[in-house]
Amino acid sequence: MLSKWLSPLSEINANQDPRNALKTYIEEKYKISKKSPAASRLYALEIMQGAPHLMGVLKGPLRYLVREKVAVIDGWIADNKIKSVSAIHLIFHIWAVTQHYSDFSIQTEAVCNHSLRNKKFANEALNTSIQLLVDSLIP
Repeated sequence: MLSKWLSPLSEINANQDPRNALKTYIEEKYKISKKSPAASRLYALEIMQGAPHLMGVLKGPLRYLVREKVAVIDGWIADNKIKSVSAIHLIFHIWAVTQHYSDFSIQTEAVCNHSLRNKKFANEALNTSIQLLVDSLIP
C-alpha cells in the first residue's frame, strides 16, 4: 500500500509545470484516500506505535524519495516558478490534508454528514486543497 501512495509522489519531476504536477499529486492522493481508507488508518496506527514494521522504509526509501522531491520543489522556487515555501512542509501538508479524509473519516462524517464518497463534498475538499496548497504558490 505504501508503494501505491508513493507512486504519485515519485512521478513529480523538475521538467513538469509545478501547478500541474502538484495538482495531479493532490488529486491522486485524494483518490487513494477515497479508495483505501482502511489502509490509511492502518498506516497511521503503525506510525503512532513507533513504526516497528516500517522504520526501515521510512528512514530509507521514503527519506530518499522525499529528499529528491524537496530538491525538485526547491528548484521550482529557485526558477521563480513557485513562491518560496518550505518544500518538506509542503509535502507534509499535502499528506496531512489528503489522508485526513481517510484517517478521520468518522470525525468528518459526524461533523459534516459526508465523506469522500459524496461527490460534491469530495470536489469541495479537493478544490480547497488545490487553492490553498497549489494556487497560493503560483506567482
